[in-house]
Amino acid sequence: MEQTSQVQVINEIIEKRRSTFTSQFEPGKVIPDEIIYQLLFNANQAPNHKLTEPWRFTVFSGNGLQKLADQQAAIYKAHAGTKFKQGRYDSLLITPMLCSHVIAIGMKRHADIPEMEEIAAVACAVQNIYLTATAYGIGGYWSTGGITFYEQAKSLFNLEADDKLMGFFNLGYARVPSAVRTPGAVEEKIMWVRE
Repeated sequence: MEQTSQVQVINEIIEKRRSTFTSQFEPGKVIPDEIIYQLLFNANQAPNHKLTEPWRFTVFSGNGLQKLADQQAAIYKAHAGTKFKQGRYDSLLITPMLCSHVIAIGMKRHADIPEMEEIAAVACAVQNIYLTATAYGIGGYWSTGGITFYEQAKSLFNLEADDKLMGFFNLGYARVPSAVRTPGAVEEKIMWVRE
């Protein structure tokens, strides 16, 4: 009976998991740091090849959100060149301030591990963040926008040249729920080989 209950709980959490964006967040409502720690504790349980645990997290909250906003806007302005857009610059300054917490997601490279293995491990860790946030009734989303692909950003998160900045997880309490998602039929994505 207990196993059935656990299966029902995990199935429900997975089905309810959604991306919730900053425009949906409750302004000024702060998630307790203990919950953020639990999200990251669960992320740390993710599977990973040869136990390299390649994920690295930098958590911004309080005045740290302004620091992130200023730093990422400055990097973008200094390095965007002809691709600079004022709207994107303004968004980099504003978006962190709409969040309770922002988690920068880094990946430490290990020379003897295929890169895909470590990318997959970090993605599993982020899924654990998503599922834990869902269980707590917290909104959030993983973004690879902003300064994610700027080499100059890596040093802000103690990442070295071979490491990767894999984006940011923005968190807040949802004021507006995300739309219900109806995935396409799983049957269309499965091939059974029985013999």
